[in-house]
Amino acid sequence: MPAIPGSTTTATAKGTSSIAPRQESFGQMFLDRVAATPDREAFRFPVGTSWESLTWKQARDRVFAISAGLISIGISPEERVAIAANTRVEWVLADLGILCAGAACTTVYPSTSQEDVAYILSDSQSRVVIAENAEQVAKILGSRSELPDLIKIVVLDPAGVPTDDLVMTFAALEEQGKAYLKEHPEAVSSAIAAVGPESLATLIYTSGTTGKPKGVRLVHDNWTYEGWAVELMDILTVDDVQYLWLPLSHVFGKVLTAVQLRIGFATAIDGNLDRIVENLAVVKPTFMAGAPRIFEKVRAKVKMTGEGGGGLKPKIFRWAFAVADQVTPLKLAGKKPTGLLAVKHSIADKLVFSTIRGRLGGRIRFFVSGSAALSREVAEWFYATGMTVVEGYGLSETSAATFVGLPDAPIFGTVGPVLTGTEVKIAEDGEILVKGPGVMRGYHNMPEATAEVFVDGWFATGDIGEIVQGRLKVTDRKKDLIKTSGGKYVAPQKIEIAFKAISPYASQIVVHGDGRKFISALITLDPEPLEEWAKANGLGSTSYTDLTSNPKVKELISGQIEELNRQLERWETIKKFEILPQDLSVENGEITPSMKVRRKAVEKQNMDVLNSFYTD
Repeated sequence: MPAIPGSTTTATAKGTSSIAPRQESFGQMFLDRVAATPDREAFRFPVGTSWESLTWKQARDRVFAISAGLISIGISPEERVAIAANTRVEWVLADLGILCAGAACTTVYPSTSQEDVAYILSDSQSRVVIAENAEQVAKILGSRSELPDLIKIVVLDPAGVPTDDLVMTFAALEEQGKAYLKEHPEAVSSAIAAVGPESLATLIYTSGTTGKPKGVRLVHDNWTYEGWAVELMDILTVDDVQYLWLPLSHVFGKVLTAVQLRIGFATAIDGNLDRIVENLAVVKPTFMAGAPRIFEKVRAKVKMTGEGGGGLKPKIFRWAFAVADQVTPLKLAGKKPTGLLAVKHSIADKLVFSTIRGRLGGRIRFFVSGSAALSREVAEWFYATGMTVVEGYGLSETSAATFVGLPDAPIFGTVGPVLTGTEVKIAEDGEILVKGPGVMRGYHNMPEATAEVFVDGWFATGDIGEIVQGRLKVTDRKKDLIKTSGGKYVAPQKIEIAFKAISPYASQIVVHGDGRKFISALITLDPEPLEEWAKANGLGSTSYTDLTSNPKVKELISGQIEELNRQLERWETIKKFEILPQDLSVENGEITPSMKVRRKAVEKQNMDVLNSFYTD
């Protein structure tokens, strides 16, 4: 087969001679970290209303107990142990325990339906499941007949879960492991030594927008490479503090643990989304990764608070950002404001921007946005406040971090340069192709699906993009491109991102129009800011469902659609839209657990509405 035409970009790095080579395995990377900084803080986690910590040495002791516990119940090298739990410190410890035992971790979103849980556990042939609580245990027991390989369920929060020969508590597993280590003190270190770079480490099942999930096979070399390559970027140090809330069942959250082991910074862990802003003020991290929706919501909330009400406050707020609009181009060009502009910016920072930073802990050096495209307007807004949001890009199939933006030299609208050791090529049709150590070894039990995504050794991402100033710019998903009946191509993601930047009330927008005469949209709104707007505009405490059908709300969103359309080409403009009476949800199959919209599912469920747009 001939080579795919296109341009190739390979990363280079400075000062690589001072960086140690990659370790053989995730477990060895963990041991090296413990040896290097045994008494430094590794993990911080909430207990009631306070936070507690584990040093690297303390983490090692718990991880070894978990590993030994798994070995004692019969787990062999590369056999799968699944984790079905929300993000919490036990998730990280369990994952490390699995990998140090020489086994492989199957990740399961806690929101996954019983049917899909059964499929994932069966397809992966998982032998043990570490389940969070009674709800997760019930899903597994409800599909017990479909899981012949399952030998044990280990429950983290055992309330309401009776234990028996099949079910044991996480605490009991650790105690059993400690006892096993007394009799076999070299069991875990021997298991780690037996693991090689190509040993299976992780099975991540892509949530997918169509069809059954596919198990992405990631080996130890994938993760040790990711940690090594991010270390080469020299953007993080051992003195940083990470706040981690991302789902660890998702590749974005998982890669952050690999980076932590390599560099050695402390991580505060709490998967409760409702507590993010509150926890940032307490933990005071220096960096955090998140999905675009988090940054959109923070910006919308701060803007509504700052611009609302009377008096001088909203005027000062708007004045400060007007000053920042003049300063931002200078900063991006590596210059500083001078004269009167410098004085104005100092006042704006003291009155407005420092307050915003303080609400988020006051020590943020940068944020990383991933999982979906971030609006340039949102990125520039944060930059104006003194907090840089860089974008990263990758897939489950590329171990997440394939491109990462540079905090000291951001180029908004791009996802940064490619990591050292990885190559990128843009095919003739615009598809992004990747080759490198971070790329998966294939889909589990799916040789045909694996062959479909590899061409001459290049992994076809399914995304469309271009190289801009040495950085990758992702424009849309290849399969999501819309072709109107007039023959015009439309990238829906571009429109959706732009609308979310305009509307502080938007939750989701699905742009439609493939084969149609014009573009239309289905919109859902964010209840909290919408209800605040309703109270401020004389609608009182009206329910969310009633608000979505209120003429005043329709008029509000219509005005924002008109503002959006002024930014678009004529054939891209939204001619008709409908506000749906409820938000999209994982439970209804409209979005994936990683918050990607299942377009076809949304369109199918609302086809009567969509068809009505085109009946005239």
